[in-house]
Amino acid sequence: MSLELKVQKFISEQHLVEKGDRLLIACSGGMDSMGLVHFFKKFQHIFEINLFVAHVDHMLRGETSLEDRRFVEQFCHHNNIPVFSTSIPIPQLLLEEGGNSQAICRRERYTYFDELMKKNSIDKLVTAHHADDQLESILMALTKAGTISGMKGIHTKRSFSAGTIIRPFLAITKEEIREYLQKEGGSYREDASNAKDDYTRNRFRHHIVPLLKSENSNISSHAVQFAESLQQDDDVLRELALERFPHIVAENGKQSFTLKIPLFQNEPVALQRRIILILLNYLYRSSRFNHSHTLISSILGLCRTSHGSASLHLPEQFIARRNYGEVKFENLTNLKHEDLPDQMVLKEEWTQLQNGIRLYIGEASNVVCEKGQSVSKYFFNSNLVTTPLLVRTRTNGDRISLKGMEDPKRLSRLFIDEKIPLDERAHWPILVDSQNQVLAVLGIRVSKTLSSIRRESDDMVLIIASENSNDSSLK
Repeated sequence: MSLELKVQKFISEQHLVEKGDRLLIACSGGMDSMGLVHFFKKFQHIFEINLFVAHVDHMLRGETSLEDRRFVEQFCHHNNIPVFSTSIPIPQLLLEEGGNSQAICRRERYTYFDELMKKNSIDKLVTAHHADDQLESILMALTKAGTISGMKGIHTKRSFSAGTIIRPFLAITKEEIREYLQKEGGSYREDASNAKDDYTRNRFRHHIVPLLKSENSNISSHAVQFAESLQQDDDVLRELALERFPHIVAENGKQSFTLKIPLFQNEPVALQRRIILILLNYLYRSSRFNHSHTLISSILGLCRTSHGSASLHLPEQFIARRNYGEVKFENLTNLKHEDLPDQMVLKEEWTQLQNGIRLYIGEASNVVCEKGQSVSKYFFNSNLVTTPLLVRTRTNGDRISLKGMEDPKRLSRLFIDEKIPLDERAHWPILVDSQNQVLAVLGIRVSKTLSSIRRESDDMVLIIASENSNDSSLK
């Protein structure tokens, strides 16, 4: 079956395009998005749709990215396709606010698409994600966390702005797009950064996917089928969880919920996980924590028994407290100050501590920065550190292995040597792994497991940012 027939069949089966739709194609000028533009230009009158193109220059590659913008504009003008384009100073935004460059690019790009759709009454945003992208996304999610939310991969369509995002190319592979463009005599721009291994997706694309395709050339199509089935199954389970949620979780007021443990335990584990996801969405008003297996597992563990009291510190100043068969979820900003329980540090997320220190743990290759803060960066080998990481106070017997010392040093001795006031030692934040290995006495010293210079075996990074710019760097 040709690419055109495959895509038409997929559009029909998934109900992606309707007569009279106003479609906005997100076009970078690369092979995938140019293939998408060529396809819809050819079938525009058959589908009876109105076609628009949008291009965003992120200004990360100087004149080269500006040439990409001109290429898309010229193609659209030559083919009488209305085009919207803009240049967004991503390098300047990175300097001003810090963060991950890819995340900021995506945020700014989709903000622009949102504005265009609302201003021009556009129904659907069309992106060129294809079957190989789906395979890469699933593999990356499995490697990173392995949660259901991540394994569902890229959705064929989802709500966005005042309309919908659709992905009609999920039925085909990148090689099919390449052959289609050649057949159509189409040209495209090649982003040189795609050939580098700097980004996680590129490493999967260059090394993992080719190996899998050598075992089975249809694996990308299988990934699409797998994701679709998982999405459909998860939708049904989520509907069941939504029905049970109000019977199990009560809203107490602003940012406060109470979960009834006995009723929760009566539900199948599959529904328990989804009830927690619904609760997290209420707490955070977003789905950004849905990919955290550590967070979900920790809450499940807290709800496993109704005996005794326990508490769990959650991201963004939330706390979960278990008492008398109930778990209360509250925002700490609404509570009076008191000694706080252990605080979990999630991967790929900034964790705010009470003393003005922020922690970030992620892949060593990720570009993450903070502006206007005293920042220290340390690298480590994930095989030597067991997750999840916790920030807690000192306990009897705590020791830290320091560079240049043969035997671990007692923290009680370290506090004395560093002249830490006696009344501050009991509340000093200590970073440990799940085996209670002390990785850092925050603001004082780090263990020899961490290095300020990236070693060959180091694959993870720990960033410690202090709001007090006068704080001295860790030794």
